[in-house]
Amino acid sequence: MAAIDVREEIEHAPVGRYHVWLAWLVGLIVFFEGYDTFNAAYVIHYVRGPWQLSPSQSGFLVSSALIGFMLGALIQGKMSDRYGRRTTLIGALWIATLFSFATAILARSFFVFCALRLLTGIGLGTLLPVSVAYLNEFAPHRLKHRFATWGWGLGFSTGGIAASVVGVFLTPSLGWPILYYFASLSAVIAVTCHRSLPESPQFLAVRGRHAGIAGILSRVNPAQASRYHDPEAQFVIQEPGYHAGSLRRLFSPEYRRTTLAVWSAAFFVLFSIYGLTGWVPTVMMQRGETFAVSFGFGALLLGMNFFGTMACGTVIDRAGKAHWAMAAWWSAGALSVAALGFINLHAVNMVALAAAGFFILGGQGALNNTTASWYETEVRGTALGWMLGMGRLGGILGPVISGAIQEVYPGAHALFVAIALSALAGAVSVSLAGPRRASTGSATTA
Repeated sequence: MAAIDVREEIEHAPVGRYHVWLAWLVGLIVFFEGYDTFNAAYVIHYVRGPWQLSPSQSGFLVSSALIGFMLGALIQGKMSDRYGRRTTLIGALWIATLFSFATAILARSFFVFCALRLLTGIGLGTLLPVSVAYLNEFAPHRLKHRFATWGWGLGFSTGGIAASVVGVFLTPSLGWPILYYFASLSAVIAVTCHRSLPESPQFLAVRGRHAGIAGILSRVNPAQASRYHDPEAQFVIQEPGYHAGSLRRLFSPEYRRTTLAVWSAAFFVLFSIYGLTGWVPTVMMQRGETFAVSFGFGALLLGMNFFGTMACGTVIDRAGKAHWAMAAWWSAGALSVAALGFINLHAVNMVALAAAGFFILGGQGALNNTTASWYETEVRGTALGWMLGMGRLGGILGPVISGAIQEVYPGAHALFVAIALSALAGAVSVSLAGPRRASTGSATTA
């Protein structure tokens, strides 16, 4: 009987058209999370006066969705590790679609807006961790970080840029609800996924569901299709299959140090990211930048995110030492944000914010990919979900505390210093990570 190790086949397969298709489709899925994550920052400008909001309440317009993001990230671990990546992704897309549309037509007060954003966030918060885990399970070993980044990373950054384009060019004439009408176009991607998105073959192997593995592997590596369809073929994976979705497993001796380090790092860095992206347009207008330029800075941050993630991933793929690479990225990002607190020149604003997007947001993208690679298939979704869940707790606090800081210390100095210190704390946290593969035990057979 011919035993075929599913992970080995995927990791040594050449990159082909099917890889490109999967990366493109997952990129379109995560596009809507990137788009919806940051578009509330553009709503603040229009509703703060009519709804008579304080700076802290304005910050909660951003944070309300992040509460849903946190809940979605935490819930999806059990779902995706037990019931599959595909089912979880499609269900989350439909939740995000329906509540985005509801926000556009129903949200006409602070309370209703925040409630609908929270519900939308539950769907959206599921998309990123499942997508990162999913692409990791199709990635060739030599391109582990870069392949994933070309998929979810490019989609996330493009989505954030699209939010800026809609915010700058369409909201002045069509009003802020156009942001959420556009978000509800995710229905098209949900329908496409129903037809075209396969399940992860590594997940199928771990769960003992052999039907379909041969067909998926044949599309991943067509040159080996005859082996995969051999009636004698037996699909295996060198991992245990009895800890599916186990939170306790994340605190086993093999993973405890890494788990605590990535949770802390994600908390501090996402505090910085959402404090920055949530307030940059408003603060930059207060510093004398025009409306279009101030909102364009949001697009700059998200655009540099992709390049920063790709650069950090390239360093990790070639040199290893992922925790040191991320620590260096966030330290550089902290310096760039700190510069904004002391210098207010247009050129400095542009360069420093570009560097912040490259290093702080780019380092977070590398953390997503690295976390996926540090954990086994059976708990990968749970590990990513809880890492991002803890991070989004920081993201919830970022815009709110940033607003409170501005109430006590008007201006941008204290705001940017606080964001820089949080990024630096993330660098210290991730440097303490000690990833170590758990013992695999006997092979799981599908």
